[in-house]
Amino acid sequence: MERRALGRSGLTVSAMGLGCMGMSEFYGPADEAESIATIHRALDLGIDLLDTSDIYGLGHNEILVGKAIRDRRERVILATKFGLLRGEDGGWKGVNGKPAYARSACEASLKRLGVDVIDLYYLHRVDPETPIEETVGEMAELVREGKVRFLGLSESAAATIRRGHAVHPIAAVQSEYSLWTRDPEENGALAACRDMGIGFVPFSPLGRGFFAGRVRTTGDLFEKDFRRTSPRFEEANLARNVELLRAFEAVARDKGCTPAQLALAWVLSRGKDIVPIPGTKRRVRLEENVSALSVTLSKADVARIEEAVPPSAVSGMRYHAESMKAVNR
Repeated sequence: MERRALGRSGLTVSAMGLGCMGMSEFYGPADEAESIATIHRALDLGIDLLDTSDIYGLGHNEILVGKAIRDRRERVILATKFGLLRGEDGGWKGVNGKPAYARSACEASLKRLGVDVIDLYYLHRVDPETPIEETVGEMAELVREGKVRFLGLSESAAATIRRGHAVHPIAAVQSEYSLWTRDPEENGALAACRDMGIGFVPFSPLGRGFFAGRVRTTGDLFEKDFRRTSPRFEEANLARNVELLRAFEAVARDKGCTPAQLALAWVLSRGKDIVPIPGTKRRVRLEENVSALSVTLSKADVARIEEAVPPSAVSGMRYHAESMKAVNR
């Protein structure tokens, strides 16, 4: 497995990580045994970066990941996040980046994960009511106390990243980044990370599974699938996006790989400081994703891919307007 440095932080991880969110909710029924087997298979394949959050499954995902790595902790770079709030019914309640909450959230995550230290601790969303300097300042205290090793920010604007990094070195910034979500290129976040020596960790590099090519209509999604609430998967938008997918799939056929592998190869080709974390809860999909590391793209390949899926042609916003308010821009 190729390894990549997350900027100049000193943290080195596998070139691809594993997003664990879907193992608990959002993308249809969960299967704990298969999820744990998938995590174990990822470690055997050389993936060591596992990504979770305290809100996934209302804490269930951290418990699941902790259970899976209990006898192999030394093989894992464990990343989790805090700052988004949900009620007991799963409803969204806002963002909290206050120092006291950062500390209590960390303590709770350590307990659920069953570990003594979190390798990479992200602020999941920036709290507009709390200066980023205060949030990162408390996160830095957690580093000094040995509860956290490295710090990260998620879905953060370039100016916010710079302000946070001035308080304590930020190892990684996590944001949605894929063929149909090029925001980090356009809003300066990726350039800011490179300027400061911060690694970049794309989540949803497969467009929430869209580029795997298995969702053609809204009816292909489970009844409670999160994507049914996503503008890009609404019937009219999805139909237009599938037209883009057809041209993309033709490129994959010519390359002799699956559409998912081609989409991941494109993300991986954006720079050696980029470590995507495609999510899956099944070993067969994990193995397909890992094989993307062997797909090489020429400049002509990249041009053809980007011609097939120009960002300006994608239909629908990333999130509905209310959810976009939680994205620091």
